[in-house]
Amino acid sequence: MRDDARYLRKARRPAPFPYPIMTRLPSVSLLLLTFALAATGVRSAEDRPNIVFLLADDQATYSMGCYGNPDVKTPNLDQLAKDGMVFDNHYDTTAICMASRASILTGKLEYKTGCNFEHGNLLDEHWQKSYPVLLRQAGYATAFAGKIGIEVCDEPKGKGRLPESDFDAWGAGPGQTNYETKKNKSMVKYAKEFPHSTLSYGAFGRDFIRDCAKGDKPFCLSISFKAPHMPDTPDPRFDEVYAGKTFQKPANFGREHGGHFSKQSQQGRQYERFISWGYADRYDEVMRRYHQLIHGIDQAVGMIREALKETGTDKNTIVIYTSDNGFLCGSHGYGSKVLPYEEASRVPLMVFDPRQPTAQGIRCEALTGNIDMAPTILAAAGVAIPEGVDGKNLLTLLENPDATVHESLPLINVWGPAACHSFGVVTRDAKFVFWPYGEPGFEPTEELFDTGSDGLELREESRNPQMAGMLEAMRKTYDDAVAKWKAESVPYHGYTRFSTIFDRHIPWNEKTKEPLK
Repeated sequence: MRDDARYLRKARRPAPFPYPIMTRLPSVSLLLLTFALAATGVRSAEDRPNIVFLLADDQATYSMGCYGNPDVKTPNLDQLAKDGMVFDNHYDTTAICMASRASILTGKLEYKTGCNFEHGNLLDEHWQKSYPVLLRQAGYATAFAGKIGIEVCDEPKGKGRLPESDFDAWGAGPGQTNYETKKNKSMVKYAKEFPHSTLSYGAFGRDFIRDCAKGDKPFCLSISFKAPHMPDTPDPRFDEVYAGKTFQKPANFGREHGGHFSKQSQQGRQYERFISWGYADRYDEVMRRYHQLIHGIDQAVGMIREALKETGTDKNTIVIYTSDNGFLCGSHGYGSKVLPYEEASRVPLMVFDPRQPTAQGIRCEALTGNIDMAPTILAAAGVAIPEGVDGKNLLTLLENPDATVHESLPLINVWGPAACHSFGVVTRDAKFVFWPYGEPGFEPTEELFDTGSDGLELREESRNPQMAGMLEAMRKTYDDAVAKWKAESVPYHGYTRFSTIFDRHIPWNEKTKEPLK
């Protein structure tokens, strides 16, 4: 069993990079470089960068070589990491696909989009300020393929629709989509050559890039892979990649490393899926399929980057790769996602901007989140970022990797059984989670993790006298986040009441005057 901190890397503990790390230029050189780029007009309206945004579904950080796992084969993703910047403290503020995707598209936290399973669709007023809509209005050719994960409605609880007409090219579909390409209506033309959907999305991206290279518009290509989401049915053309492979388990694997977690966290399906999904007794078999699905993504990414190179658009195309949430894969005795723990909420992020040679082959430890994707893409395109956006422009970190864009980020779960609802805050070095549920048999519970020194969350520190200072500081950060929820949440889809549910100063019996589901 793996016991080194490199496997799930946290701040100040770099994972082994399989290639030399570029030395950062001094600030004077950065200024000279900025002036030089401005002189060449690379940031001018006439030469705006193309943008490729690639999103996996349920991909954990430990599924790639560039995040320190020698057991996997991800050559194209590792090359993207080598070419660009790798982010080591990137979190999805909601670790479930629908809400996370709404946050990615708009740059807003879940309680400001009002969008998640069991709550409601994304209102058109938010969609109209999403990065795809705003870029198209600004003259970009836009395309979307894969699992868009949201539907748009005109009023709260309204009937949802897919926003197909808001793109120049469409290869997306409703719901979870399907791994069989022929079952995805918008992708049928690729079914014969690429019967598994993952590579069909690579082909879609390749063709869109080739078409756009013939025109005079900048383009924004968004591809949202279904992989490696369950059901774990990988492309059989890659069956040999992990045939017979065994995988080292992380040091926090198994129920013996989850006894310090809250009782509330065990009430959702994440707990039973440690057994039902085979992590307990078929670990290697399950992980072969998981990693094979990701290898398919890796090959599709290779197709897309090859198309950029082939068309000569690679020198002016920003490539961003991340995931809508992570995956627990048996850590602490849990499966699936949703929970605020590291394997589910912390995800990969790589950004390659060929115009920034100082941001190639290095890692960034700044705290970043899924809400940063929309403002980063808009800033890259020179499009104004709408008011009310919670995310930040991460291009500033490409220029200065030591900068700070967030002091803290919230971690939200208001999906699933009420007992499993939680709210938390994470900084670069610490995490605080509050589990409010206090029905008979439960007590509202606080959890504190010193993630800067315990990235595997093997210790819960809220009762540790030596961590009293950290606990008080994180409680204040948490209380501020609850106050922000109370002040800024949408007045529909049931979000306003959660500012009371998550208030740790109000007794549980005072919170339940309204019936809980």
